Amino acid sequence: MLADRVNIRCAESFTAMHEAKSVVDAWMAAANGQAVERLLELSDPAIELVGPRGSAHGHDVLRAWIARAGVTLTPQRTFASGDTVVVAQRGVWRSPETGETSEADVASVFRVRDGRVTYLARYDDLQTALAQAGIEAPADADR
Repeated sequence: MLADRVNIRCAESFTAMHEAKSVVDAWMAAANGQAVERLLELSDPAIELVGPRGSAHGHDVLRAWIARAGVTLTPQRTFASGDTVVVAQRGVWRSPETGETSEADVASVFRVRDGRVTYLARYDDLQTALAQAGIEAPADADR
């Protein structure tokens, strides 16, 4: 009986992780394609967005960020645990102040609940993102 419960729990965790990764993949595709309505469908109405300028909540903030930043996120590596997904990315975006394009390697932490992204935080490096997400960093995570 205990083994059955452990197997069920492992299967549920794997399913949740796979679903979270699928939602994050769709979210990034919508962001990259500037598909705002699809992006909002994939985002909780109270989504928390955390970045270098602080944090904010909601669809209005997300809509304004996508319109202003013109961001493109190219995934490099993905790590997942339960409902949390960390993606190492090559990010390209426009500066709201100057309109100039910048690019950098970044890492994002996504949390997914009920098929929607509830939390997105951007970090300057993968190690920090993995630590903040509570996911053990593999030995080669600094690449």
